[in-house]
Amino acid sequence: MEAGACDNANAGAPFIEQSSGQGDLSGSSDEGEGTMDKETVPAAERAVETESMMKRLFGFEKEDLSSWHRLVCLLNRPTDPASLGIFRFLFGMIMAIDITQERGLSHLDYKYLDGAPVCRFPLFSFLQPLPLDYMYLVYVVMLFGAVGIMLGCFYRLSCLMFISTYWYIFFLDKTAWNNHSYLYGLIGFQLTFMDANRYWSIDGLRNPQKKNSQVPLWNYTLLRFQIFIVYFIAGIKKLDADWVEGYSMSYLAHHWLFDPFRMILPNEMVSLLVVHGGGLCLDLSAGYLLFFDATRPFGIFFVSYFHCMNSQLFSIGMFAYTMLATSPLFCYPDWPRHFFARFPEILRPVLPLTSPPPQPSTSCVYPVTQHTSTGLQDLSPAPKASKTRFKHKLATLFTILYLAEQFFLPYSHFITQVFTQSRRWKDHGDMLKQYATCLSRHLPHYNISDPEIYFDIWVSINERFQQRIFDPRVNIVKADWSPFRPNPWLMPLLVDLSPWRTKFQEIEGSLDNQTEIVFIADFPGLLLENYVSEDLGNTSVQVLQGQLNVEIVDEKKNYTLQPGEQKQLPAGAYHKVYTVSEGPSCYMYIYVNTTEAALQRNFTKLFELQERVRNGTETEPLPPELQSLITGENEGSEANVMDPVVQLFLRRQRRMKEVKKRREANVCERLNRFTVKKYYMLRRAFLMTAIAMRNLAVGLPPLEQLTREVAFANMKEPETEASQDLKDEVGHDEL
Repeated sequence: MEAGACDNANAGAPFIEQSSGQGDLSGSSDEGEGTMDKETVPAAERAVETESMMKRLFGFEKEDLSSWHRLVCLLNRPTDPASLGIFRFLFGMIMAIDITQERGLSHLDYKYLDGAPVCRFPLFSFLQPLPLDYMYLVYVVMLFGAVGIMLGCFYRLSCLMFISTYWYIFFLDKTAWNNHSYLYGLIGFQLTFMDANRYWSIDGLRNPQKKNSQVPLWNYTLLRFQIFIVYFIAGIKKLDADWVEGYSMSYLAHHWLFDPFRMILPNEMVSLLVVHGGGLCLDLSAGYLLFFDATRPFGIFFVSYFHCMNSQLFSIGMFAYTMLATSPLFCYPDWPRHFFARFPEILRPVLPLTSPPPQPSTSCVYPVTQHTSTGLQDLSPAPKASKTRFKHKLATLFTILYLAEQFFLPYSHFITQVFTQSRRWKDHGDMLKQYATCLSRHLPHYNISDPEIYFDIWVSINERFQQRIFDPRVNIVKADWSPFRPNPWLMPLLVDLSPWRTKFQEIEGSLDNQTEIVFIADFPGLLLENYVSEDLGNTSVQVLQGQLNVEIVDEKKNYTLQPGEQKQLPAGAYHKVYTVSEGPSCYMYIYVNTTEAALQRNFTKLFELQERVRNGTETEPLPPELQSLITGENEGSEANVMDPVVQLFLRRQRRMKEVKKRREANVCERLNRFTVKKYYMLRRAFLMTAIAMRNLAVGLPPLEQLTREVAFANMKEPETEASQDLKDEVGHDEL
């Protein structure tokens, strides 16, 4: 054997490859021409019979990990490039679509206005956006890179064009960060080092040595491991109490997608078992289901169903479709050859290759073929054995370091203690500091010198109490900030009060439809200054835990309240609520929105009157101010109605009618609405990009011409404004 070459002792399916199986070795049982040696047949059969469970499940033996040399041979083992090539095509296509949508090409001019006094949130302060026309150029480079990846054209250059501009845009704005945007950048980074242009690519047409040539196994290992991590870490993150107890996504159970489950389960159980329990189990098990042959069909079915639902539940751009494109990576690498072989012969010239088998490649390490003692030769053609070279060892080292980093990174927060105790808003503190610093630079232009900026921000995390997340006593401009130590002005999440959430449901269930309630928690030594609107009647504050001091500002009186005690608050006046107990206080506001209640009563009367007129049971003629109940139902006609209550009634009726129409729309109508929306978005992206490229090439045109061009690019479909009003009125879930 040559030094540095790999033996063929474990030439079966390698880690995460799962080969499609070996041919039949038994031959014929009769003696004569063409039969195998009698001693050879039992040896081959015994080799198959003694194959270990580890090799059958994982595709490699533990001996393959026993030395550095064996590991290099394993990870550089030749593998069919077909599945990798199909994924490259799908990923490039999805990224090209994503650039015009979630990356923001269609509204780039709104985000990067030249010279606008806006505060930005880059990862590093020296990162700043280029002038607007050059930002369009950055996006054009990124788009060409994505298309080049899709087509496999000048592949390495296309990958570099894509990831360099992608990470620049990513680091430029932390407010747009999310997990799947981070994933896109990681996959683009991985593809840069892979041989994903060896199948169904323009590079393969230009260079016969690249066309249909094998790729090393680590190309598949990296991508499969990356997707496994996406699922598994998502499942680990769902093991927190909020998710397990069903509070993180409780609103999702009301979505129409869960109507089939609500036919057999109450809404609370749909939220707990289907939304939260199902999501947790799927994320923890998806990677394993996709990995093993026996469970892969079930895994592909469940993750496909899961991602199709997510595409309707959340505004997550192309993430669901990207994850759908990753599932076939877990199948046998040669699945495209079998799949596309079923298509008609006339389509073969434009479809991926189905034959011949892939050719050898210098990127792979080929084993030395071992022969039996009988001298039987392997009848199948095989490439010459290759030595492990430096690039093979470097690829193995890169794979190991990358996998280790991906395991470590999700749990590296102990190094950069940037965040509050709540993981939900862990990255807001640094952006708050950036915002305060930015404001301190801009305010002197408005004759405000040496400003002090304080923030008093309240949130409710997963149906908990409303609480502060920043200390309102700290001037954030002068506050210390470091990503490597805790910052005292970040307030902790009051997780000890989480058990109160069950009590909230009981209290809310005991109230009538007109009474509303807000639950508050505050820290010792702090106060809440509040104003009771005159629209609110019968407003009171009641202590649930701790001790309060309530000051009525106009009366200049203070009242101390213990748990269970309640204080009526005057309408149209300010009051202050001090937390004077040693620990956090918990209390609730109880009130009735009298204006809203009266408006609803008037709406009910108008609706009943309208129904009586329509069915002919109303005998009295309508007064002039109510004639519009019959004649004023068309869009925009409520503007001519003098009575504001009738005007609001007609507007709400029109909007609810439109909501019903959207809900009951058939597939063709929904598809048409979707297509029209995407057309105008892509149209604007293309026209604004063309304007920017023209400006860079020949300079700015006269202002009047530029105004006309931008107005033409801004043209929208007729229903856009009405649709936005509908979302503002009835909310996203109702649409």
